[in-house]
Amino acid sequence: MRLPKSFCRLVGLLGACAWDKYSATLDARYHVAEADVDPKGDWVCQPMIYAFWHEYLLLPVGFFGHCRMVSLTSQHRDAEIATHLAEFMGFRIFRGSRSRGGTEALRRLLAMGQEGYHLTMMPDGPKGPRRKMSLGTIFLASRLGFPIIPTGIGVDRPWRFHSWDRFAVPRPFSRVRILGKEKIWIPPHLKRSELEEFQHLVEERLQAATREAEEWAASGVRLAGEQVLDHRPRRLKKYRVRQKGNRASGRTDVP
Repeated sequence: MRLPKSFCRLVGLLGACAWDKYSATLDARYHVAEADVDPKGDWVCQPMIYAFWHEYLLLPVGFFGHCRMVSLTSQHRDAEIATHLAEFMGFRIFRGSRSRGGTEALRRLLAMGQEGYHLTMMPDGPKGPRRKMSLGTIFLASRLGFPIIPTGIGVDRPWRFHSWDRFAVPRPFSRVRILGKEKIWIPPHLKRSELEEFQHLVEERLQAATREAEEWAASGVRLAGEQVLDHRPRRLKKYRVRQKGNRASGRTDVP
């Protein structure tokens, strides 16, 4: 039986309030390899695709609200509550499929990028296999011209569900660590075999970033340039994107 929309919205609101309070207990820090990929920075001058594994989706929702983020979620009714929760936490949600209505989906996502929104992707979701990169993420990056940021997330001794992704929930007052690695540009107009080459490359980079973040969380060491990750939203200045020039290189020319 499908739950009423009003009920899903109420549960999403309560869940957002609870997760906001819970996030405040966590020792959360992050580090970016390049200053212009910091989603909480003032001077990010191009839309990007932040890719992280499905098992850690609670952490970006808890700490990067109101950072011009748009997320893709399925139209399945099971995603209704999670969609409302993310919206109340400051995310823009795009309900749809990467495989159905592809042209319209690409048009809307490109328009959101031009309005100053980044795209968040969980490339092994929604059904797995765990920590395996989907070709859809690479295809979107190639068609949209947005760079992929492999985002490693680690939690110190989290509770884990017995689900396909071993979904992680951090313990109260535990360490959370997030790493934003260097941009990966996917050239346009690639054949499937070429897309698959980039698929393997991005998967390797994301696997490495995740292992590094997990080791950082477990060790508790300090990194040069690390920043405290505040759970409170930071409303950023709007930026303008100017896309022109050399799409063959996959780059975006910005002011």
